[in-house]
Amino acid sequence: MIRLPRLVLCSSRVGLLLVGLLIVSLTANSADISMSDKRFLKNAAEAGHFEVEGSKLALKKSKDADIIRFAKMMTEDHSQAAMKLKDLATRRGVELPKEPGLLQQAKLKYLETRDGVKFDKSYANHIGVAAHEQAVKQFEDAAEDAQDADIKKFAADTLPVLKKHLEEAKRIDARVNKDD
Repeated sequence: MIRLPRLVLCSSRVGLLLVGLLIVSLTANSADISMSDKRFLKNAAEAGHFEVEGSKLALKKSKDADIIRFAKMMTEDHSQAAMKLKDLATRRGVELPKEPGLLQQAKLKYLETRDGVKFDKSYANHIGVAAHEQAVKQFEDAAEDAQDADIKKFAADTLPVLKKHLEEAKRIDARVNKDD
């Protein structure tokens, strides 16, 4: 039987302990955040990707001045919010999706098939009104119920912009869909 000196055994145990503590500390941020807060961060990222990609599509396909102006506002505002969201998620150890969710991707595919007035009507309804009604609801819930103070603040700070988008989207939707 080989006998190792006590110092070697002691230092190897300390080394294992330190490795274990490092692993725990690296995962602690993610573990400290509630599932509902993680879900909010991920849903907010998917919604942001959906609205930005849909708006980039509108910039290519629409000829309507209001829709083009709205789409520019959307890409700028949501890109700024996405940077803040990514920073917050990184600090909390949450990996965000890099694209819209599957249902949102299907809606984008549908929008790609539309042209002219039909595109404008679909964009105003799906990206403008419906997406923002959902986003406002999610952000109101997070501003009220998030357990993480920074997530709660992010949601509350972002809400006025989302409400402004929703108000503008409803105005545009009422005009482009007035015949329906």
